[in-house]
Amino acid sequence: MTIMFLAAAAALAACGTDAGGSPDGKLLVTATTGMIADAAKEIGGDDVEVTALMGAGTDPHLYKASQGDIEKLDRADLVLYNGLHLEGKMAELFEKMEKTKPTVAVAAGIPESELLTAPGAAGEISHDPHIWFDVKLWSIAAGTIRDALIEKDPQNKEKYEERAEAYLNKLVELDAYAKEQIAAIPEQSRVLVTAHDAFGYFGKAYGIEVRGLQGMNTMAEYGSKDVSDLRDFLIENNIKAVFIESSVPHKSIEAVIEGAKSLGHDIKIGGELFSDAMGEEGTEEGSYIGMVKHNVDTIVRALK
Repeated sequence: MTIMFLAAAAALAACGTDAGGSPDGKLLVTATTGMIADAAKEIGGDDVEVTALMGAGTDPHLYKASQGDIEKLDRADLVLYNGLHLEGKMAELFEKMEKTKPTVAVAAGIPESELLTAPGAAGEISHDPHIWFDVKLWSIAAGTIRDALIEKDPQNKEKYEERAEAYLNKLVELDAYAKEQIAAIPEQSRVLVTAHDAFGYFGKAYGIEVRGLQGMNTMAEYGSKDVSDLRDFLIENNIKAVFIESSVPHKSIEAVIEGAKSLGHDIKIGGELFSDAMGEEGTEEGSYIGMVKHNVDTIVRALK
């Protein structure tokens, strides 16, 4: 973390919560990712004003807060972030903010037994932060968002609870849709290959094998052996489609495709998936439910 960023974080930590508050009385919420912001809007409704720091195509693993972000966080009455080191470069900032205003990791309520793990740097074990790809786990995160809104704004408790219940019912339907659609893919074809290992929870929840060239963090390095190993896996298992991601450069997965082609095995790009960021605001994929449906439908079309 740079000296300038540390100074900005210290300045933010020194601020109180008096800077927040919307002129029209709405609760000001700043969220890191689009998925969190979308859930906060669904549950908060007209009683909140939600700002997302990270837009379409943004990789949260690599994201660095700008001075404008610092100002948005400073103005907020409530800050919501994913946690589990998804926003790795902002972790120290959130630790400082927790001392002055409600700063909530939406993954905090998920039992550790439900979290996937993988080796991290220096051999330590890290939890997979991509919890939104298991809709049931995202329902738990939505409950944490609801509770955070109620704690900050108890006078609107009943409205938050009503909207949360409606949203959670939509998530039950979404979970059932994903299970039904993925089950329609022939079992031997249920292999999802992407640029980085963001879909572990999705694979576990919906019964599909997942392979990624990079680890679950896009900061992880990959080399020629990783490319050749994945290429060989595709050839040996006669896999015909791999997927690109909206927030990850395509060159890594294209290297795998070219490697397989050089050995006489043609692989197509099955479509673009949304992994660490949703689609553009105003589009179907610009909502959490629409994003998940898009991913499911894209995977099914390519593998079925």
